[in-house]
Amino acid sequence: MPELRKDPILGRWIIISTERGKRPTDFIVEQSTSKGGFCPLCPGNENTTPPEVLSYGRSNPTPNTPGWTLRVVPNKYPALIIEGDLDKEGDGIYDKMNGIGAHEVLVETPSHNEAFTYLPPDRMIQVFWAFRDRLVDLGRDPRFRYVMIFKNYGRPAGASLEHSHAQLVALPILPRMIVSELDGGLSYYRYKERCIFCDIIRQEIKQGVRVVCENDYFITITPFAPRSPFEMWILPKRHASSFISLDEGGFRALTEIFSESMRRLDKCIPNVPYNFVLHGAPLRSQPLEHFHWHFEIMPKLTMMAGFEWGSGFYINPVPPEDAARFLREVRL
Repeated sequence: MPELRKDPILGRWIIISTERGKRPTDFIVEQSTSKGGFCPLCPGNENTTPPEVLSYGRSNPTPNTPGWTLRVVPNKYPALIIEGDLDKEGDGIYDKMNGIGAHEVLVETPSHNEAFTYLPPDRMIQVFWAFRDRLVDLGRDPRFRYVMIFKNYGRPAGASLEHSHAQLVALPILPRMIVSELDGGLSYYRYKERCIFCDIIRQEIKQGVRVVCENDYFITITPFAPRSPFEMWILPKRHASSFISLDEGGFRALTEIFSESMRRLDKCIPNVPYNFVLHGAPLRSQPLEHFHWHFEIMPKLTMMAGFEWGSGFYINPVPPEDAARFLREVRL
């Protein structure tokens, strides 16, 4: 029988459609073929992108030249622009402001065909360090309240370039999803004087049925009310509201569990399109007892149609307990 499950943080309801229950092999992922041709993110083409704001690995001091192992550049076609003032104003009942922000592309590897999932540890850890460096730098701009860090992999998940990359968007407002998580966490904290994310981690470890993998610092789970088949969350076991609070050991442990989680997903459903998003505290906020930073990984295996758009419900044909079992049992 189908189940309705309520997300304990956001209060949204998810339909687990057991009547449509699927195994990993039931999902057919269209194999993408390389388009070839010119790639602006490849070494040697640095002059075709805006000047870099960060790079790692280059032995020579000259910026915007080959030799890098990771590079961050402003997006050539940004959603928001960095120059100007917000100029907030009202128009009757409506509010508006200038589209001020920052939109950057983080090129994860110089190799055009190298996938993030299989980056060696010393290279994947650079990606997470770069996230931190850009959060710190963009956090100095008082116009920005939040930095959204995300990755789109595969055309169905929104990737427009084949070369492996992530994106950062600095915003002058808080995204609605983050506001909802902050509000949900605060409501729970006021009632129980505990962090709901910490309680989720404790319960998932105790029950074990939705745990994918873990190490001393982190745990990967399939959430109780997942929007997508094989959705995973990676959470630090020790409470922290900001990603930039991680120390060197934490970055190594994050790389280890992120790599394992993504490889398990790829073994279950090879070349699956996905998005991942970093959920963290607002910029310049004090440590928050009611919020817990984490990554959410969303495979692109279902689509929103009329019922979903009209109701706000997500329909998921794979119970998270089954998804976690498939992910745990796969051979790496």
